[in-house]
Amino acid sequence: MLIHHTCPNCGADMNFNSETGMLSCDSCGHNHSVEQLEDIKLTQTFEQDDAREYHCENCGAVVVTDKDTTATSCSFCGGAVILVDRLSGELAPVQVIPFTISKEEAMQAFKKWCRNGRLTPKGFMTANRVKNITGMYVPFWMYDLNNDVEVHAKATKVRTYTSGEYQVTETSHYDVYRKLDIDYAKVPVDASEKLDDQIMDKLEPYNYNDLKPFKTAYLAGYLAEKYNYNDEQLYPRVKNKVKSYIDNYITSTINGYTSVQYHQKNINTKQKHSYYVLLPIWMIYYDLEKQEHNFLMNAQTGKIVGKPPVSMQKVSLWFLGLFSSSFIVLKIIALLLGGALW
Repeated sequence: MLIHHTCPNCGADMNFNSETGMLSCDSCGHNHSVEQLEDIKLTQTFEQDDAREYHCENCGAVVVTDKDTTATSCSFCGGAVILVDRLSGELAPVQVIPFTISKEEAMQAFKKWCRNGRLTPKGFMTANRVKNITGMYVPFWMYDLNNDVEVHAKATKVRTYTSGEYQVTETSHYDVYRKLDIDYAKVPVDASEKLDDQIMDKLEPYNYNDLKPFKTAYLAGYLAEKYNYNDEQLYPRVKNKVKSYIDNYITSTINGYTSVQYHQKNINTKQKHSYYVLLPIWMIYYDLEKQEHNFLMNAQTGKIVGKPPVSMQKVSLWFLGLFSSSFIVLKIIALLLGGALW
């Protein structure tokens, strides 16, 4: 089933406005509160086909999508369309963080970011070769986790002091034991197979206090995809993700020692709760010297990740400048120590 959010005044399509947080009609300027809308709820979801045809309710054109798309636009009339049968039943998101950065704001932020690339080609710094910028909701699973931690370690404290004519080094040895109960809430793991996990991790954190109950209206005017992996499949990854946080917390509880050697570290992670959410990103496609470079922006915080191109000429000049500066400093030191400058 395909739905449009249409303006009650003029019948035109309405899109979600990141500045007002409301549905907005570009035709007559009418705004409508998202929270006051009632979504259509289905108990059955679509069959897992590679693609499926829908018909645009505005113009009747065929809308063909792949199996992961949940929101898109009609290629004929441009109307925002939402595939509600792919957002129902087991595929229904619980919460969403709406876009807070508009397309225009994203472009300005990206241009500013490009200008900071000291070792990038001059053509990249002008940021005038953006091919496309697309707003997209990415599927995530969020986990609430409880961790029972038991640690055994050996530690030492070394004290050095002078006694008469002797310098004494005194080493004290300790058995260290910690039993910790650690909770983590709202740990996100992206559930899309199309996006690189490491890049998505770098986009974090989002402000999860802005999570709202899911409404299809938030998707109007943007792309969106359903999850490819369920919470059980991603559970090993979220356990691995929190491990470094747990290790850092353990370290923070064992301080004041000269050395610490861990002999046993048992971490039992339990899933308290998991829920499906959608988080917003801007996808930026940049064409430079016949090569496409892709960048992602957190559409709530503005954080940008991606690997910019590098100018080998600028890199060479940078190393040359660094070498020249080091050479001059060494010569000056030699002169001050009584050596010759040249």
